[in-house]
Amino acid sequence: MSQNDTPTPGKSPDLQAAENWWATDIIDMKPGVIRYRGYAIQDLISGGVGLAQMIWLMTRGELPTPAQARLLDTVLMSAVDHGPQAPSIAIARMAATCGVGLNNAMASAVNVLGDVHGGAGEQAVGLYRDIAARIDAGTPKADAVEAGLDACIAEYGKFIPGFGHRFHPVDPRTAPLLALVDEAAARGEVPGRFARIGRAVEDALARRKGGRRIPMNIDGATAVVYAELDFPAELARGLFCLSRSVGILAHAWEQTQQGGRNKGPLPRTVIPAYTGAAPRAVPPQG
Repeated sequence: MSQNDTPTPGKSPDLQAAENWWATDIIDMKPGVIRYRGYAIQDLISGGVGLAQMIWLMTRGELPTPAQARLLDTVLMSAVDHGPQAPSIAIARMAATCGVGLNNAMASAVNVLGDVHGGAGEQAVGLYRDIAARIDAGTPKADAVEAGLDACIAEYGKFIPGFGHRFHPVDPRTAPLLALVDEAAARGEVPGRFARIGRAVEDALARRKGGRRIPMNIDGATAVVYAELDFPAELARGLFCLSRSVGILAHAWEQTQQGGRNKGPLPRTVIPAYTGAAPRAVPPQG
């Protein structure tokens, strides 16, 4: 019998069952009281706890160390936006021209952050953790990297999550993020293991491509940080959604200020190519 199932003296079983319906370790809220994971909201406010620290507290159950908070804050900041060529941003702007509110535009955009657009960070964390598990099981590092890559390709196809970019020959966000991880590892604040694994994956891909490098991108770099901070892979996608929501909001708001009605993905002067049947007559009916 769990703590929540233990009968409370003087409380009816039905009331007890109702209170336990949405039992949560996250928040204790009643008239005049708001506590997150045991911390009173007034103490969190007066104590200077910021949004990144609050995200950690809500998802992990404890407040992060200052070093952990700095890394989380930076990684969240680094992926907020990538311009209207990103489907989520374009959708936010299109939705904003359709007469909906900011929350509707944001929801429309977040809803397309799936396996292809938005899921690479989660997949890259999974790749790194798979390689780490193989090493822990006794597989030599080089063999573990190769086996991890093969398993990743079998699951996701030829595009390795976290590596290569359709716009940037070298993603300008990757090096500074990895440098922060290296500095934190040198201070003993993170293990540094997943930064090494990420770089080993990049090296292995270059060998497979005959020396042509496929550089780590923002998804691979943020995955390094999330893995170093011991976030589960699934949370990496949720954290990316939080991060990208900032850019989504900014673009939806900008488009609202610019105006425009029913703007589609292309200017109205550009008609998509038609590839169907040639013009033909309707045959006699009946």
